[in-house]
Amino acid sequence: MNRFRNACLTPKEFVITAEVAPPKGGDPHHMIEMGRLLKNRVHAVNVTDGSRAVLGMSSLASCAILQHHGIEPILQVACRDRNRIGLQADLLGAHALGIRNILALTGDPVKAGDHPEAKAVFDFESVRLLQAIDKLNHGLDWNEKTLPQGGTDLFPGAAVDPQSPSWSGLKSRFNRKLKAGARFFQSQLITDFDRLYKFMNQIGSETDQPILAGIFLLKSAKNARFINKYVPGVNIPDPIIDRLEKAPHPLEEGVKIAAEQVQIARQICRGVHLMAVKREDLIPQILDAAGIPPLG
Repeated sequence: MNRFRNACLTPKEFVITAEVAPPKGGDPHHMIEMGRLLKNRVHAVNVTDGSRAVLGMSSLASCAILQHHGIEPILQVACRDRNRIGLQADLLGAHALGIRNILALTGDPVKAGDHPEAKAVFDFESVRLLQAIDKLNHGLDWNEKTLPQGGTDLFPGAAVDPQSPSWSGLKSRFNRKLKAGARFFQSQLITDFDRLYKFMNQIGSETDQPILAGIFLLKSAKNARFINKYVPGVNIPDPIIDRLEKAPHPLEEGVKIAAEQVQIARQICRGVHLMAVKREDLIPQILDAAGIPPLG
């Protein structure tokens, strides 16, 4: 399964990914069904790794299940819960399972989640995780010891937040991730497309690696206000909240808004990363409304 990598390496290809949350339990059927709905609409499906520090099925196991069903996954790997030994072990396991796409993340704070008394690890953060992946790909572990069976073939990516208030910090961290080996970038939720345009022109233009704008399905005005209150760095504009508030069918309006944002992003960057928490089934509808046909 190399559809995602091939798309990223094809300069004019519009790259599409979507996010699926693993179940909080041992039954993967709903996740598999959502993956099947997305299979011919996106190049790959991200599986979150303890997103918001909330317990869910192992991202590695979830990706293996999706891959078994013919759905190409992107394995999210967060540094919060494992030390360098565990992280490298999971990366070697991903390679052995045929999982190639990796999104390297630092991870959300433990206190934000459903186990606030858990002990965070953070032995690595995302840049050092990217460096570790690069070493593994070159046949070395973190301590520069040779892997007896040769290197891995992992395709690493990273997160980026074009709406970060610190422009110099954003540029510095983006460049560090590039230098560490990131081959693609998925952005946080984008609401300010002028800011995204500025980022692409002043920072993103320094690389040919694809940058995918994060597009989030807002289900209602209440949902938008909740995100504004509890998700750091996100400010959903009042006009969007007003649209949702006045709409007779807020969820349908949310689909329209997401489709409009996909169309805007298509003029600015190389792709989109779609997030529709608990309504992944609506992602094909968003893409249809945005004029994005199924993949060939």
